Amino acid sequence: MIADRIRELLSREPFDAFRIGLSSGDSLDVRNPDLVALMKAEAFVASDREDSYRIVPYLHIAAVETIAGRRSGGELGTTPRRRGKR
Repeated sequence: MIADRIRELLSREPFDAFRIGLSSGDSLDVRNPDLVALMKAEAFVASDREDSYRIVPYLHIAAVETIAGRRSGGELGTTPRRRGKR
């Protein structure tokens, strides 16, 4: 289950940043585990740089992946996912 995967990533010591990919193509970078709350059917993800948050139903989470070379500290951003050749 996706919530179990996110819970496992949030509890890692030391914490490694990870990205939540959404079915809309957007993604959320999680760089602070204290700003995420897992609920029964959705995840609450707050930003540490802005006074904002997203509540994301698990059904709309398409992927969860670690962000290579990133450690905790920094922003949680909402960035569009780019597709195509690089």
